[in-house]
Amino acid sequence: MTTGSPTPAYPTDARPRSSEPRRSRLRTFLPLGLAAWLVLEIWLLTVVAGATSGLVVLLLLVAGFVLGAVVIKRAGRRAFRNLNEALQRGAPSDRSGGNGLMMLGGLLLMIPGLASDVVGLLLLLPPVQKAVSAFGERKLREAARTPGTLGDAFQQARIHRPDGKVVPGEVIRGEVIRDER
Repeated sequence: MTTGSPTPAYPTDARPRSSEPRRSRLRTFLPLGLAAWLVLEIWLLTVVAGATSGLVVLLLLVAGFVLGAVVIKRAGRRAFRNLNEALQRGAPSDRSGGNGLMMLGGLLLMIPGLASDVVGLLLLLPPVQKAVSAFGERKLREAARTPGTLGDAFQQARIHRPDGKVVPGEVIRGEVIRDER
């Protein structure tokens, strides 16, 4: 027979957590966004085909594919040339040149659809490239400073035991190794 008050299964300040992790917003809304984009592309193609003809739509799609291939080839050559120049100088390249955004724009041009072609053409414009790259850099810096996201990804693993103790450790090849300090 025990005396005293029974020990609760969980500390009084902690609630039992669900074993299932919370689903991120990206995983929730990405399929919906892709479906809406696909519906928009199909609708635009049918509107243009109804206003002109199917041959015009086919020519637009082929022209977008060819233009996208040319843009990707040009951006790849420029990126390779910049890399070679940087390696010959022995210093990192100080100019990014927007090659990644040009390649993304070319890829969007190659994807069949009119809305993706418009976005791809916009990404080929230097002011848009500067704005998008500045926005991306700012978001990456914020994510690196925010705990629980990208900046927290490489910290040590922590094992939460049922008795409330936290055991520090590290993840090696997908397995959690306990720290024996």
